[in-house]
Amino acid sequence: MLMKTSGRTERNVEAPVSVERPQSGSLLHEAFKIGIGLKGIDGVLELAGGVLLWIEKRVALNRVAKALTQHELSEDPRDFVANHLVQAVRHFGHSEKAFAALYLGLHGVVKIVLVVALWRNRLWAYPAMIAVLLGFIGYQIYRMTLTPTVFLGALTVLDVGIVWLTWMEYRHQKRRRE
Repeated sequence: MLMKTSGRTERNVEAPVSVERPQSGSLLHEAFKIGIGLKGIDGVLELAGGVLLWIEKRVALNRVAKALTQHELSEDPRDFVANHLVQAVRHFGHSEKAFAALYLGLHGVVKIVLVVALWRNRLWAYPAMIAVLLGFIGYQIYRMTLTPTVFLGALTVLDVGIVWLTWMEYRHQKRRRE
């Protein structure tokens, strides 16, 4: 705004307005997008695994397990992981297969739906994703008390990080809409 005072023109400078950095460029937002992207990929893989498990015959599962472990067992016949995988598949009955297929499929569908809703910036999806991930974290911690694994521990830490990022993004989205 220009003002005329005593024959000269001056610019009326107002105090600078504090502008919040755009969320889309922030490091937290980028980490959030990567995290939910990983959960989306995880959801697709779980759904595919559930479908394959549902339609795959037990004999074929035994062949796949043997093919995956044959090299390792030829080098070390006492390999812990390979032997347990072969044994697990051998004793994998119809009810366990149906449960695993349903469990994987439902996990996949839930994650895919929530990730799509988060990408579309649906406010309801943020607390829903947090609740679902907290449920997974609780179950993973329970499983680790029975049979601790590095993979499950790493997955749990990743999920805790995604819960935190989702919470931070949710708070930002709520403030933006107010």
